[in-house]
Amino acid sequence: MIVQENIPLAPLTTLKVGGPARYFVEAKSIGEVQEAIQYAHSRDAALFVLGGGSNLVVSDAGWPGVVLKVAIAGIEQQSHDNKAVFDVGAGEEWDKFVASAVARNCAGVECLSGIPGSVGGTPVQNVGAYGQEVSETILSVTALDLNSDNVCELANAECEFHYRTSIFNTSERGRYIILRVKYELLPGGKPHLQYADLRNHFAGWNEAPTLADAREAVRTIRATKGMLIIAGEEDCRSAGSFFKNPVLAASDFERLTQRATDKNLQIPSYPALESQRKVSAAWLVEHSGFSKGFISGNVGISRKHTLAIINRGKGSAAEVVALKNHIQDRVEDIWGVRLEPEPVFVGV
Repeated sequence: MIVQENIPLAPLTTLKVGGPARYFVEAKSIGEVQEAIQYAHSRDAALFVLGGGSNLVVSDAGWPGVVLKVAIAGIEQQSHDNKAVFDVGAGEEWDKFVASAVARNCAGVECLSGIPGSVGGTPVQNVGAYGQEVSETILSVTALDLNSDNVCELANAECEFHYRTSIFNTSERGRYIILRVKYELLPGGKPHLQYADLRNHFAGWNEAPTLADAREAVRTIRATKGMLIIAGEEDCRSAGSFFKNPVLAASDFERLTQRATDKNLQIPSYPALESQRKVSAAWLVEHSGFSKGFISGNVGISRKHTLAIINRGKGSAAEVVALKNHIQDRVEDIWGVRLEPEPVFVGV
């Protein structure tokens, strides 16, 4: 294990903001992860676990303790009950794993193509896009339990997955360090094409799209929205979608609908849970005065995607947070809905 000091964190994130880590360790094995934990304890230093840096806002002051980057690699495939089980290291690039699964003609994650970050981050927020969520395919999560210092394997049900949540970012936040994830995919399965953007993309095709076609379509669509990381492109310096789509109780949704009706507007929505409604956060942001290309000093909103707060080049974490707060306050004032941010805030 190599411990580095005063390592800049901004280059390790997609938003490109944030100060340095006092101590930085890149762990390529479970043993090195355990060593890093012991090192943090010996220094009485606060620990932060860094994944792919794609869903992160790091304070301009950085992190005063130990930043542990889990870099455990490896994609192993086995067969079980006519399913393909992929055992993947937490440090693997997520899109690399998706590409591997699609190349092996295994369905279940093709609509999650192009999402930046590492495999270990996907269970934390139950990553989802274009009609798929990782909770639908995760078989188990191998993690280091910091309460006992033991490595354990949590079955899907134990992770308590819900919309953009799991025990890893709610009830047991900070308890587990994810080391490996097992995904159960369907060999020869058909691509999931329920999302409107995908149906429109393939409208008029004479042949049924393959998994590879679906993957390419998702990446193309994400690129048009600035959600595919392209080096040097301003709209890609973001933490992805910055706000979650609100899930409202029926009474709250009725009040929101009435506000829209009073403004001669119609709220786009779709059933989320049995008695709740999921509302488009992008629509709320757009109809609160924040259009694509909105500029606020050195930060702003992507020209391609309303939900992406971007660093225009010299932005700071403080500016990102200020814009986030401004959007939340305006949306709440106009629509009575408090938007919840998606990224993890470190030291903020």
